[in-house]
Amino acid sequence: MNKTLKKNIGFLHLWLGLASGLIVFIVALTGSILVFEDELDEFFNPEFYKVASIGKEKLPVDAIISEVQKEFHLKKIDRIHSFADPERSLNITATDTDKRKMIFSVDPYSGKVLGSVPAKKRFFSVVLDLHRHLVLGDFGQAVTGISCLTFVFMLLSGLVLWWPNKIKNLKQRLTVKWNASFKRVNWDFHSTFGFYTFLVLLIISLTGLTWSYDWFESGVYFVADGTTKKPSSKVENPTKIDPEGDKTFFYQNIFSKTDSIYGYKGDTQIRMPSDTINSIMVIKMNLEKEIPNIASFAYFDKYTGEVVKIKSYESFSNGDKIRRLIYPIHTGSIYGYPTKILAFLVCLFAVTLPITGLFIWLGRKKKKK
Repeated sequence: MNKTLKKNIGFLHLWLGLASGLIVFIVALTGSILVFEDELDEFFNPEFYKVASIGKEKLPVDAIISEVQKEFHLKKIDRIHSFADPERSLNITATDTDKRKMIFSVDPYSGKVLGSVPAKKRFFSVVLDLHRHLVLGDFGQAVTGISCLTFVFMLLSGLVLWWPNKIKNLKQRLTVKWNASFKRVNWDFHSTFGFYTFLVLLIISLTGLTWSYDWFESGVYFVADGTTKKPSSKVENPTKIDPEGDKTFFYQNIFSKTDSIYGYKGDTQIRMPSDTINSIMVIKMNLEKEIPNIASFAYFDKYTGEVVKIKSYESFSNGDKIRRLIYPIHTGSIYGYPTKILAFLVCLFAVTLPITGLFIWLGRKKKKK
């Protein structure tokens, strides 16, 4: 490669790395924590996820919701999450009279509330907000998005800088000389392990762009479906006025109908519409599949509880199927614990890159003096 070009790439690699270093450190650190979000949250808060004992029969969901609404003065039910695991509690997300979103964990056998937490103050909600928005809303999302794009360039330019000019130097680039000076070890650690983790970090970074830029998500649909238009996940409610019929088992019937439509083992979530136009969306995850995040949808009339539309995973467009795979790929959960551990270790290494890169820069300044 032309020496001048490589020098210019090195210049950009250095200064863009220094400019984005702090953001990369925060995003990589929070990302490594989020890899094991489910496991860590359940470990530290077992009472929120597990019932004390499995009862003979679960109570009707509507009866549970009615009691929780009365006890905590809830204004609106937003989501109801039921799990296939008989030991798991029922999760209810609702808005109270103070307009706070609350998450409740309820024993489905006894109806006892096991715990409650404001949705935004939940530990992993804060970590996720820090990971995606730096707890700064839209401005923070713009910063993390730019930093993510910058990091993609850093990975590609780092590979160019790592690439040896002569094949005989390849072995040297593939090993860390641990018995050398700190400056040499730091350089080797930064560049050598940067090469080994290059592909995984590039995949994590590129998939992360999905949550920062609409154009990236549109690009996924264009490549997969030939159109940048993403299929809407909303379905308009057919009934415009509430007929006010018997709703004693309204939610329970929706769960039962979903199970009759999709007979596989899975966790089911009812999502109430946030507006006055659309119908209830129900998502049932397929736990019988080896790959996570495979789910089918069903839509129900928010007044009558009748089925409005069925949208099975098999009917999804290629773009929708790829979009659902992006999350498990990004988090490392695509093939269970082996890929989770890999993602965790790679993210931890990414945390060190701004630090070792800073030491490389400081070492060069000292040399010039």
